[in-house]
Amino acid sequence: MYRNLDLTALRSFVAVAELGGVTRAASKLHLTQSAVSMQIKRMERSLDQTLLKRAGRSVELTGQGEQLLAYGRRMVALNDEAWGRLTCSQFEGEITFGVPYDIIYPHIPNILREFNAAYPRVKVRLKSSHTSYLKERFEAGVPDIILTTELPKAGSGDLLCVEPLVWYCVNGGKVWRRRPLPISFDAKCIFRQSGLAALDAEGIPWEYAVDSTGFTAFSAFISADIAIVCALRGSQRSDWIEVPAEAGLPALPEYGVFQYVRDNARNTPVQELAAMIEAAYSQPSSPNGKGPAEWWGTD
Repeated sequence: MYRNLDLTALRSFVAVAELGGVTRAASKLHLTQSAVSMQIKRMERSLDQTLLKRAGRSVELTGQGEQLLAYGRRMVALNDEAWGRLTCSQFEGEITFGVPYDIIYPHIPNILREFNAAYPRVKVRLKSSHTSYLKERFEAGVPDIILTTELPKAGSGDLLCVEPLVWYCVNGGKVWRRRPLPISFDAKCIFRQSGLAALDAEGIPWEYAVDSTGFTAFSAFISADIAIVCALRGSQRSDWIEVPAEAGLPALPEYGVFQYVRDNARNTPVQELAAMIEAAYSQPSSPNGKGPAEWWGTD
């Protein structure tokens, strides 16, 4: 006899698995932590399987959990697609969304997937560029929504989170031992000045291994162990790690991720996309990161 999976509980399980914890999942789903935990326990009881196990402050999937996650993603996506097509067909059109190239990960793909399921008739044009360019275009009236990376007290949009800049090299790399220190920065990267100023203040000699425009070009030098770079913690490529402490590199400042929404963009899809972005960034992507309320509460 077949039984039905609880789709609400399945959605909570998928959110916990993808976000790495109950707290972040609860924030995204607009539920309490206890409600999410109860849904997961109910799912485990119905399947008579352990799906998650705690690993410090995060959670890990069991073998059974990994199997369910693959099905769960498809089931939730299919549900959202059906719901969107049957209930939101009146919303059509196009939204222009600008994002700095170096913070597309980890959140933007999931945000776009969620929005597309809810509003399949609305096309999102993703514009990836530098913060300075995106702000210029926003002031000129082009994008409906942009994200920026700016010093926390410098931005005028809605502060979504604050993360520290950290030094990155490729996993297993040794280039950080060299002096002058090989550096790779996009020519218009907003983090460039902070990184170089910190090195100069510590008297660490450096040289450009590459000085180009475009994330793909300069990130290739990091992955090839030809140079290092500084970026927001949590936004690094999968093959990058933080430069070891023994390198003696200086600490770097924190940067905020800000959201700007056009004042006249009051239609429901734009508002919903902005809400999805805010929910995704409601919890910092690293233990050292801060949400907006926590950051503004600091001196």
